[in-house]
Amino acid sequence: MTKRTAAKYKIDRRMGENIWGRAKSPLNKREYGPGQHGQRRKGKLSDFGIQLRAKQKLKGYYGDLTEKQFKKIYAEAARVSGDTGENLVGLLECRLDALVYRAKFVPTIFAARQFVNHGHVLVNGKPVNIASYRLREGDVVSVREKSRQMASIMEAQALTERDVPDYVEVDGSKLTAKLVRTPGLSDVPYPVQMEPNLVVEYYAKN
Repeated sequence: MTKRTAAKYKIDRRMGENIWGRAKSPLNKREYGPGQHGQRRKGKLSDFGIQLRAKQKLKGYYGDLTEKQFKKIYAEAARVSGDTGENLVGLLECRLDALVYRAKFVPTIFAARQFVNHGHVLVNGKPVNIASYRLREGDVVSVREKSRQMASIMEAQALTERDVPDYVEVDGSKLTAKLVRTPGLSDVPYPVQMEPNLVVEYYAKN
């Protein structure tokens, strides 16, 4: 087991939820936190604790985001007119690694970041290797010709634990995906309840 795999399942255990809906999550066997005291840690959370957990869960869902990166995305969401929580989700889903994951080119969000960084992806026909690259509505993401026979792609497409959402238009034969529109919270197929409104409250107070 790699360090990253261990870390992502540790996030599941700490949150007490299978946040990616994966069949391999340890939460499918044990619904309590890690460590010898895991079963005794379910004390009542304060308002701050609830907000912090909501932030950690949403940030953790998108993989390797640092606190600095996540806070920067939040700040941008707060500057744009409209509901800040909805804006935050929209900005997260418009990241290149998020769309690669949604299109089922890779099995996990962690693999999506690596897939992009290793140069397997084109955006509108041009190579892009920055996972945080911001996509616009109408942008087309494709897998490079020489990368199309990778085992990870075939593994991801065979997964039944998640579907491609309707704001992403995928051509499985050509391995292309188009961002049709920027989604809102209700559009995103999170396996667990995400509460961006609590994330907004967390940053508003801290």
